[in-house]
Amino acid sequence: MNDERNASGRENELPAIDTIRVALIGYGEVGAIFGAALMQAGIGAVTAFDILIDDARWAAAAGARAARDDVTLASSATAAIANADLIISAVTAASTASAADTIASTCRREAFVLDVNSASPRTKTACAAVVAEAGGRYVEAAVMSSVPPHGIRVPMLLGGPHAQALQPTLAKLGFDASVGSTTYGFVSAIKLCRSVIIKGMEALAIESLLTARRYGVEPHVLASLAETFPGLEWERQMTWFWRRVVQHGRRRSEEMREAAVTVADAGIAPRMATATAELQGWIAALRADGAFADAAADAGWRELADRIEREPDAGQR
Repeated sequence: MNDERNASGRENELPAIDTIRVALIGYGEVGAIFGAALMQAGIGAVTAFDILIDDARWAAAAGARAARDDVTLASSATAAIANADLIISAVTAASTASAADTIASTCRREAFVLDVNSASPRTKTACAAVVAEAGGRYVEAAVMSSVPPHGIRVPMLLGGPHAQALQPTLAKLGFDASVGSTTYGFVSAIKLCRSVIIKGMEALAIESLLTARRYGVEPHVLASLAETFPGLEWERQMTWFWRRVVQHGRRRSEEMREAAVTVADAGIAPRMATATAELQGWIAALRADGAFADAAADAGWRELADRIEREPDAGQR
């Protein structure tokens, strides 16, 4: 069915930019950035839904942001998805499959579903099957850098048989998206193999510098790193790592659990991915307990490190 439409070409195209209706499933940092950029691109309408909608504090802040950006904040996923031409799934890794189920239960036939979540090839392939069964056109996306500061121009690889049909419209909307594969799972494998290193470096930065801070040797550690790897501004890079983990530790932990699935599915024990997920989850738990509650947005890594209390059972590990 879809192969014939792909071959004919024009039937696969989305309508004119100013009439396209986009649904955002997930209105956190990424969803909000994409929503604002899409409206600035002159798109017909953007409607967003997030599972936190019943949290009064979250809803107040999100509602203000949505009003500022001309995004409609929906009270249910069904309301957001029902008439959308393009549905963007931007949830946490652990919610990727459930979001696909929700989308499949409501989306119009032939609607494009762009899944930008950091999930394993196994998960993305399963999501594609669910959406295809409902008549939707699923495109997996691997976001290859942090969305801030790139915004909608963050480098993105697309995968699946509908990727080539969607890519031109995404380019017109301002996305820096290129087709990485016409099969599912390939670009997600690229993303999560990369994440073992990138998120692993973040975890190393947390453990190394927290320890160095306790011993009072962090200037020497940073000086040694700068001598060994002179191309990096280590002070600034370490602060960037710390801030991102403190802000997004839960999301990163979930991503690394998907990375562990990816590694295990390749027949390799996911030692590093699992350890990274544990450390990122630990920082997320500290944040949930209020350890960083009054930290300034521009806090350096030392200030963040000093907010972490000693673990009473650390010496028994």
